[in-house]
Amino acid sequence: MGKAGKGTGSFGKRRNKTHTLCRRCGRRAFHIQKKKCGACGFPAPRIRSYNWSEKAKRRRAPGTGRMRYLKLSLRRAKNGYREGEMRAPLKPGHKKAAQAAALGV
Repeated sequence: MGKAGKGTGSFGKRRNKTHTLCRRCGRRAFHIQKKKCGACGFPAPRIRSYNWSEKAKRRRAPGTGRMRYLKLSLRRAKNGYREGEMRAPLKPGHKKAAQAAALGV
């Protein structure tokens, strides 16, 4: 097996997990003994982020996931938060108005 250093021979003895899945971020960074996530800082109320790592902040920024709520909100904001009413008719010079007239709609 070789000398008792940190190299190849001692990798076979490593069988204890220090980190498990985090409830908040889902990454395998929750330290079991410390009870703290190395990625998001759970159970701290604020998400862990540092200004010295801009790339890590970009990876977590809004727009990097599914945006299940935000993409609907952006679309509703673009249309002026209208609800239960018909869309205003297209102006005569509009490109889609010409297409609608050609189709006879």
